Amino acid sequence: MTGNASEAKIIRPTLRGHLAICRPDHWVKNVFMIPGIIVAMALDEAPAASWTVIAGRILLGAVAICLIVSSNYVINELLDSPTDRKHPTKRHRPVPSGLVNIPLAYVQWVVLMALGLGVSWLVSTSFAVTMLVLLLMACIYNIRPLRTKDVPFLDVLSEAVNNPLRMLAGWYLINPTAVVPISLLFSYWMIGGYFMALKRFAELRQINQRDVAVAYRKSFKGYTEELLLAAIVFYASASMLFLGVFMMRYRLELILATPVISWVMGLYFHMAFQAESPVQAPEKLYKSKHLVLAVAACCVLIGVLLYTDVPLMHRLFQPTLEP
Repeated sequence: MTGNASEAKIIRPTLRGHLAICRPDHWVKNVFMIPGIIVAMALDEAPAASWTVIAGRILLGAVAICLIVSSNYVINELLDSPTDRKHPTKRHRPVPSGLVNIPLAYVQWVVLMALGLGVSWLVSTSFAVTMLVLLLMACIYNIRPLRTKDVPFLDVLSEAVNNPLRMLAGWYLINPTAVVPISLLFSYWMIGGYFMALKRFAELRQINQRDVAVAYRKSFKGYTEELLLAAIVFYASASMLFLGVFMMRYRLELILATPVISWVMGLYFHMAFQAESPVQAPEKLYKSKHLVLAVAACCVLIGVLLYTDVPLMHRLFQPTLEP
């Protein structure tokens, strides 16, 4: 009996556990700011600030958004721990495993929030307001009585709104006063919905037991694989339609990138059907060589087309009918 007691592992809160709930490995998602930076630079031919000032803003902005999203992840980890305990793998996360001091973690949430907003104000007012909205959306997503995370379809839409907010953040790092094209923001929101709905689809297929799935994520009560596939088609269609509006209004050359964009979306869709689909953990998608190649090719092509004029495109797509 004494031997068994001495061999029993005592679990206590650790510094590593508190660092883990900040999810620094998820900071890679902040690359969604980059399109906002690139598009703002391409459409703003005469930036009001020097490149030194812009570089300083980008550095501060990167620090600020990492602090803000880590704050959001901390509250997410704390409030999700009861259902994480019912998930086959997420039950090993730091909070359900007992590696986090709960009262201290709430202090950690507030401190990260305050630091993130403080650094944001050093960038610009518009950037700081965007970060504040990013924080508020995390509260709406995670905290009762709203907690949209538990509501079918609202869970996807309210989490996907982080995409256009990241784009806005990138845009305001370049030009804090210019108005972002609304068509581009809606396209970015809907593509976020596409990614998130595919994540839900892959999770539902992976768990493969409805009672277990609902115990883990309440929104699954209103989902079936068929409903999620219908939603995925909706988000993909809406995203591309809004992107088409942006292309026709601001940069016709981007039409040449549509086959590569479709390649990325088709590849991502296919990955959602794989066993242990990597779509369930977007922060680890960099391990998928084919997806990384497709995304890299897409980004390079879009970057080139944003700065390269193709007169033929304007002749081909010139209106042929009177309004």
